[in-house]
Amino acid sequence: MILVIAEQRDGALNPATWETLAAAQQMDAPVTVAVLGAGVQGPAGELAAADVAEVLAVEHDALEPYTPDGFSGALAQVLEQTGPELVLFPHTYQTRDYAPALAARLGRMLIPDCIGSKDRDGRRVFVRPMFQGKFVADVLPEGSAPHFASFQVGAYRADACRRAAAPAAVRAVAVEVDAAAIRQRPEAPFREAKQAVDLTQAERIVAVGRGIKGQEHLPLAQDLARALDAELAASRPICDSGWLPMDRQIGSSGQTVAPKLYLAVGISGAIQHLVGMKGARTIVAVNKDADAPIFEVADYGIVGDLFEVAPAIVAALEGS
Repeated sequence: MILVIAEQRDGALNPATWETLAAAQQMDAPVTVAVLGAGVQGPAGELAAADVAEVLAVEHDALEPYTPDGFSGALAQVLEQTGPELVLFPHTYQTRDYAPALAARLGRMLIPDCIGSKDRDGRRVFVRPMFQGKFVADVLPEGSAPHFASFQVGAYRADACRRAAAPAAVRAVAVEVDAAAIRQRPEAPFREAKQAVDLTQAERIVAVGRGIKGQEHLPLAQDLARALDAELAASRPICDSGWLPMDRQIGSSGQTVAPKLYLAVGISGAIQHLVGMKGARTIVAVNKDADAPIFEVADYGIVGDLFEVAPAIVAALEGS
């Protein structure tokens, strides 16, 4: 049995949960999904629409707000009760916080940031990028089950998650969590800084690269993002130059995204950037170099000068 750990905050599921479910459904084994927190019946009901064996609602007052101590302790009990072969997580900031502690607590291996998996002679092998995406490695977990793995945001599409004809059963799982034993006092989550942006949640992104030439030309990209109701992002050279803050960087050393639309403007497509955005549903590239690597992953490509193409797109969107 494969157990997927869903992620929710304030009753709203992280979209990466559906991507991880899609990954699990391709592994030819029964899939169960668990959601933790206080008052998780809403998210559990949403998850019941997926093609899964059942949904485990793990509720306890001490699980809200999230703490790594609370989650790792509760999940250790859930795993003892259910006995899965594999435990899969979306590779989010929260997962990076508690999943290593859970794996260490149980003396098991955690394979993080996977982009796929395959069956090798009846054993599950996980595929993950190495050395900032320069190559990928097949990782075979050793030792007794359960084995732990997290899947990179965008590695699978959320809409690839199969839905069932009838809702799956939702089962409450009781856990004991000693609130006094929780060592952390949680503060605001990822978006605590006023300027910070979580690009992983954006449906549309306009990303700009070296082709913009100078910081004075950024308003061109900002106008395009505004016309598309999109977030503005950038490749590493733009952020390294200080033209945009580092939380806008996409790539192996920045954020990994999977929006519905990714418009790359003046980005050549270095591998370090591609690993951060290739999971986008639709990729549109604008570059005057017809041989730019970005066109190899783009669904639509425009070979042209961004200083002419971008204003034309804005004018078309605004009907002027």
